Amino acid sequence: MIYLDNSATSFPKPKCVIDAVNESMMMYGNYGRSSYEMALKTTEKVYNCRKKVARFFNASTERVIFTNNCTMALNMAIKGIAFNGCHFVISDLEHNAVLRPLEALKKCGICDYSIAKVERDVYKTIQNFEREIKKNTVAIICTGASNVFGIIPPYRYIGSLAHRYNLKLILDASQIAGVRKIDLKKDNIDILCCAGHKGLYGPTGIGVFVLNDDINLNTIVEGGTGSNSLSATQPELLPDRFESGTPNISGIIGLSSAMDFIEEKGVDKIYNHEISLIKYLQKNIEFSNDIIVYTNFFDKGIRRVPVFSFNVVNKPSEEVAALLSKDSICVRAGLHCAPLAHKKYNTDKIGVVRVSPSIFTKKIQIDFTINSLFKIAK
Repeated sequence: MIYLDNSATSFPKPKCVIDAVNESMMMYGNYGRSSYEMALKTTEKVYNCRKKVARFFNASTERVIFTNNCTMALNMAIKGIAFNGCHFVISDLEHNAVLRPLEALKKCGICDYSIAKVERDVYKTIQNFEREIKKNTVAIICTGASNVFGIIPPYRYIGSLAHRYNLKLILDASQIAGVRKIDLKKDNIDILCCAGHKGLYGPTGIGVFVLNDDINLNTIVEGGTGSNSLSATQPELLPDRFESGTPNISGIIGLSSAMDFIEEKGVDKIYNHEISLIKYLQKNIEFSNDIIVYTNFFDKGIRRVPVFSFNVVNKPSEEVAALLSKDSICVRAGLHCAPLAHKKYNTDKIGVVRVSPSIFTKKIQIDFTINSLFKIAK
């Protein structure tokens, strides 16, 4: 099998991650609730993962919150900062994990939002975002990279713009965490949300919600935290305030080993490996009149993560993916839960085929994919 759907979830998982998850099922108890040895060992493991994530994104350890996934983290960020009559600005590349929570709030009459166009020119992009800011705007939400076309918006400058207007920047880092370096302080990020199972190579069912300093948010889930248990109100203490109930301990322990794997490999090395494969793929198929390429990795004017999108002329994207699957090649086709990005590129009626490699992908697998594509195109 040739797996090229790492933007959905990374596969295979590193052996250290698999071993850590298996070990967690046999050796660990609950977290932060008891004082016997097994529970204390579990609490230590969770804390160690929190420290690794904090170091990776340059954040404070107690401000790393574990969630079920990035969608939950984004809901916590958006609904936690929203208030009656507020307004958000988002990019025209956002995933439904951003769009749908805002639509839900809009239908309830709580907030409204505007969409800013990401352009090739950084200055124009910043102008587009600034133009959408209103007196009641509370935050700008921006993807770290499009999950369809790989475009990296200038989020550091967008964050700087947000701070000039005393707004917060919420970054959806699902497609960029583990692929490009992120620094909450340098990149002007107030709230970072990301999945643990994509570029970070952790298990599914684990996400992170990282707060920069001086962020106060309302909770959207309340319950037992193991702290301040006599009080009927949610504690203010972080991370307890946002971690009600028993967390995904196996997922956290797996993510901890995944962070070690990322640190050992190096983010730059991972990116360079994946981008070299995508450039090789593009170079070998872009001359075909039967294949429409939507992402140009040789254009130095646009920064991208290694996500390559295309279509075969006169064939639906889902059909192409199904035909590739017959050759044991796994790709994603369709709309990728990102209607704004598809409308931007006029592919909302047809979708696209998406290829996303990982550190484990080999050049010979890309060669096989190229040959399969040419067979399909003919």
